[in-house]
Amino acid sequence: MRTARVVVLPYDKAWKSAFEEIKSEIENAIGDLTVGIEHVGSTSVEGLSAKPCIDIDVIIKDYSVFDAVVEKLNSIGYIHEGDLGIKDREAFKYSDKPHLQKHHLYVCPQYSEELHRHIAFRDYLRANPEAAGKYGKVKEEAARLFPDDIDKYIEYKSPCIEEMYKLCGLK
Repeated sequence: MRTARVVVLPYDKAWKSAFEEIKSEIENAIGDLTVGIEHVGSTSVEGLSAKPCIDIDVIIKDYSVFDAVVEKLNSIGYIHEGDLGIKDREAFKYSDKPHLQKHHLYVCPQYSEELHRHIAFRDYLRANPEAAGKYGKVKEEAARLFPDDIDKYIEYKSPCIEEMYKLCGLK
């Protein structure tokens, strides 16, 4: 069991500006190597309750620029962790960014299935406030039931996610 305090908060409009701050720092370092930088995950959906951690997908054309991206991200404090078992989604960690909100940073080639999944799910929730509300309630309940067990939290909300994946054409 992985123990991590699970905190789900009501939507905070500050998440949008927090994303913009992180995006700006990344663009200044690697903007010329990216196709785009997307705010994904629950914090990117207005009105959706979320863990207060910004999920970011940096989109690159393909892996031909990846070594340069790793080098430039490293120069601003990000360390490449590998794909963590998810094809075409490279994770990066950091340890000293107190000026930025907690975030997860991923680099994906534009053809990445994981990138497509992130964007399709985000766009579905943005376009369907009722679905976002339902998902938010499930997340809040999962956090209430499993405040010290991230794996059980994820397991509890998975059926809702799977149902919504079908509705937005995934899986």
